[in-house]
Amino acid sequence: MARMAGDLLKAFQSQAGSSRKLGSPFTAEICELLAEHLDDSSRFGRRILGWPGDPFADALALRAAAGFHALKRAGKSTRLAAAYPPNPVDRAALTEAVIDAIGSHDDFLHDWLDSPPQTNEVARSSVLIGSALLLASEFGLPLDWHEIGASMGLNLGFDRYRYEFGSDRWGAADSPVLIHSEWRGVNPDTTAPVELRSRAGCDLNPLDPGLPADRERLLAYVWADQTERLARASAALDVAAAAPWRVEKADAAAWVARHFSAPPRPGAARVLAHTIVWQYLPETTRQAIMQTMQDAGERATPEAPVAWLRMEADGRDTAGVRLRVWPGGTDLEIARADFHGRFVEWQTR
Repeated sequence: MARMAGDLLKAFQSQAGSSRKLGSPFTAEICELLAEHLDDSSRFGRRILGWPGDPFADALALRAAAGFHALKRAGKSTRLAAAYPPNPVDRAALTEAVIDAIGSHDDFLHDWLDSPPQTNEVARSSVLIGSALLLASEFGLPLDWHEIGASMGLNLGFDRYRYEFGSDRWGAADSPVLIHSEWRGVNPDTTAPVELRSRAGCDLNPLDPGLPADRERLLAYVWADQTERLARASAALDVAAAAPWRVEKADAAAWVARHFSAPPRPGAARVLAHTIVWQYLPETTRQAIMQTMQDAGERATPEAPVAWLRMEADGRDTAGVRLRVWPGGTDLEIARADFHGRFVEWQTR
């Protein structure tokens, strides 16, 4: 009977290690027990063992783990519910519950693997508001905000949340979403006025925060033992559901070209932002976006500047936060950040 080996096994073991570092020992256990016990006796198992793509780039372990969380959240497996947080976690009972779920819900778990993870991690908005404050201070202009890989649009509403930067505060006191990131380094200038003249987002598979099924899909990707993240995501979903914007279904390269190849509109800075998206894009898409942004930058003026904000993996234990601005094309690393926004190491004011 075939079991995991080679790069596939390494992908699940690597995700287990990453999950522990990011504060989710439970997700680590799910990845480890799948690595140990999954075989080709089910459609779910055969699909994973025969995965045609790169299991690392496709975040296959996270796809698999989220399927079980979705079953638990939907109340479709009493054994999973008993083995999942907030109940005490027993490895043997969890293993039995996962094996039982594969046997009882094979088709569901098989089909769940179709789409990549869409965590839309709300705490990453701490990086966005810090960067928006920096841009507002530098340009003295409103912002036309654009986000690729926007999923449900939760981070498109970053200016509607409350933030704590140590002793500093920013945002509406009555916002249901509070983001507290440990802020290392000089705090952003919270006095700079942040005004979004417009905002828009795209995704290959956008989810609608107003639809219960889409809402549940996103929450299934939030790790089951991280109750604060789950509560924050739920609150952000409520804000997004009530907001007037929705994420557009579109290819990222074509969408960026449409928004940034247009003549500049004086009176605001055009911003392209993305957080933990770049790794999922094909190389041809990346190259097209880079060319579009370079061309847009060459047309930028002081009255219509352009900025490109990226919070992305770069081979280190934290995400690099880089900001490129035009006119000029200056490209700087302005911060390092935890992938889930637990802390930000700010490198500029």
